[in-house]
Parts: sequence; structure tokens; C-alpha cells
Amino acid sequence: MIGMEILKPLTVLAGWTMIMWVWMYATRIPAINKLPKPTEPGADQGWTGSMLEGLLPREVQWKAHNYNHLHEAPTVFYAVALALAIIGQGDGLNLTIAWVYVALRIAHSVFQATVNKVMPRFLLFALSSLCLMALVVHLLIAVFHG
Repeated sequence: MIGMEILKPLTVLAGWTMIMWVWMYATRIPAINKLPKPTEPGADQGWTGSMLEGLLPREVQWKAHNYNHLHEAPTVFYAVALALAIIGQGDGLNLTIAWVYVALRIAHSVFQATVNKVMPRFLLFALSSLCLMALVVHLLIAVFHG
């Protein structure tokens, strides 16, 4: 199966997203359980993540923020990686770029979920975005000039 190797980094990033889901709830549920119980019936119904922003410790919220981030730009990665695999272009340089993208996204996750300093986090995000842009350009070239 020529070009299908890119499915490996795709699978790792999908798996990482589920690890972040577990980490998010492993920290969030205990934090929610420590909140004062509402005294009026139904006061805790219909809560959203944004309602929890001021109630939960920011270190707990960082995991939730990152989990949400893993559903933004990485969705483009999934589509591009699948398209590259389908057209047999998911190996070689594209595979290397995909692995670097996934490594940077995982580093971004760990950094955001633990330290969360904005400029280093942005650098990880920007570098991963450059990788994603390169993959998109390679897909455009392959589809329109291949």
C-alpha cells in the first residue's frame, strides 16, 4: 500500500486526542466535585465549559482548552493526511512532515496542560502550523499538477 504510512502519525494524533480527553476528565471531574453544591434546585443544569472558567482552577481548565484545540487545526491535518494516503503521497517527505507535526502538537498539548506560558506555546503552535501548511501545499501540488 504505497503512501499509506502517513496513516501512522494520523493514528497517533487521534490516540493522543483521546489521552487528552482522559487527562481532562481525570482532573476536571474531581475539581467539579470540590465546588460548593448549589442550594437552589436545577442551578447546576445546562452548564457549559465557559461557565466553569471562573469556578475551576486554571490549571484544570488548561487540559480542557487543549482538548478543544485538538479539534481545530488537527482536523485539517486529518483530511490532508487521508487525501495524501488516498493518492499515494503519504510517504517520504510528507511522512516526515506529518511526524514532525504530530510531535509538535503533542509537545504543545503537554506544554499547555502543564506550564502554559503563552510565547513558547505559540512557538510550538506556529511551527506545527508551518508543517500543516507544507502538507497542504504538497497536496495542492499533487492534486493539481500530479
